[in-house]
Amino acid sequence: MLLPIAIGVYILIALILVVSLLLNGVRPSKTLAWLLAIFTIPVGGVLLYLLFGRNRRKSKMFSLKNSVTHLKDIPYVHCEPPLSNNKRKITHLIHKTVNCPVTCDNELSLLQDGKITFESIFDALESAQEHIHLQYYIYEDGLLAEKLLDIFQRKIAENVTIRLLYDGIGSYSLSKKYLKKLKAIGVETAQFLPFRFGRFLTALNYRNHRKIIVVDNKVGFTGGINISDKYLKGDPSLGKWHDTHLKIEGEAVDYLNRIFITDWYLASGIHVDMNPFKIARPTTSQVSLQIVPSGPDDDFDVMEQVYFSIINSAEKYLYIVNPYIIPNHAILQGLMTAALSGVDVRLLMSATTDIKLVDWCVRAYYESYLKAGIKVYLFSDGFLHSKVMLCDDEIASIGTANLDNRSLQQNYEAQAFVYDTVLCQHMKREFLEDCAKSELLNDYFKYSQRPWLNKLIEGFAKLLSPLL
Repeated sequence: MLLPIAIGVYILIALILVVSLLLNGVRPSKTLAWLLAIFTIPVGGVLLYLLFGRNRRKSKMFSLKNSVTHLKDIPYVHCEPPLSNNKRKITHLIHKTVNCPVTCDNELSLLQDGKITFESIFDALESAQEHIHLQYYIYEDGLLAEKLLDIFQRKIAENVTIRLLYDGIGSYSLSKKYLKKLKAIGVETAQFLPFRFGRFLTALNYRNHRKIIVVDNKVGFTGGINISDKYLKGDPSLGKWHDTHLKIEGEAVDYLNRIFITDWYLASGIHVDMNPFKIARPTTSQVSLQIVPSGPDDDFDVMEQVYFSIINSAEKYLYIVNPYIIPNHAILQGLMTAALSGVDVRLLMSATTDIKLVDWCVRAYYESYLKAGIKVYLFSDGFLHSKVMLCDDEIASIGTANLDNRSLQQNYEAQAFVYDTVLCQHMKREFLEDCAKSELLNDYFKYSQRPWLNKLIEGFAKLLSPLL
């Protein structure tokens, strides 16, 4: 008696999901794949769809963000960055999709690796007079966390307001003992989509991958570096972690702060008034940049659109540093088309990643790259975690977003797109120096002769690429 009822309930749920897919599906191939999974994998197909398949842009699951966003109704800044015509449209695309205009009064410092980055961060935190906002995907116990705790205690004694937002999955190992210490000294904390059974299906697959620090709305930091001692001590299996971070002083810091405050409300339900925050404008430098936030509840695939537009705009060169390049069809075709059109396209990746399945999936695309003439460099002196894109000495992208489905469609990310020839040329020199120390793959025929077992594993991993 119970079995027929269970089967009937399952069929009813499956039919409801089918209707949802037909109404809210985006790509026919993806919709068809989920339909097959629902009807060919008993129970598991439904669970997989609930975890990974729902279209957040249609359903607006995270409606809190839409009700209190601090990025609405911002006028387009009057300045024009020094870009060629085919790249100026990118700035308009960003403003149209996420309401973040070009900011022109900025001073930037490029920070490489953990030691230099954290020295700069600590100096900025020590100078705080009004507030410190921190937002991290990974915040782990250790020497860095204890150093921050010590700084927080001193600054709170000076009446500085400190807010810390951490991701519920990325910072899952952060101890209750440490959190109690933060609370005891007066640090306000919030957890983004905590790992709880009741919210398991709605929260697990959608993470806040941003790394943001804002001090007094004058100094801001963003990039790939998390709060983890592996940036100082290295990793037992991968060696030293290499990463790129950006220190920003000036107008653009206000937009990092707006992103933080919006996410803070989404996580805590507490509204922070933007009015008291002053916008600082340095006079020593005038670098143009745009801050680009993206997330699963945006109206458009913002990060994918911007990356695709930059790739499509490349005329001379396109250099990418990223450990997780698992391109969707549009990004892959863009990269291959650029290379076949005569653009110097180079991808710099780690020889191995921190997740073996991801490593195989990344490798599954090498053959396509080489066939199109894209040069692939494998960096073996530690783990390269930077998320950088350089194009034609005009655009430098530095931030948190990888070139995979998770970053482009599922995670909350933050990326700085800098329009400055001097910075681009400096980063290009560093890129080429790293390439010189890496293994070059450019022989398509030789690579295509790799063992069939490798191809089989890569093919299996590639099937899971939409989930990685």
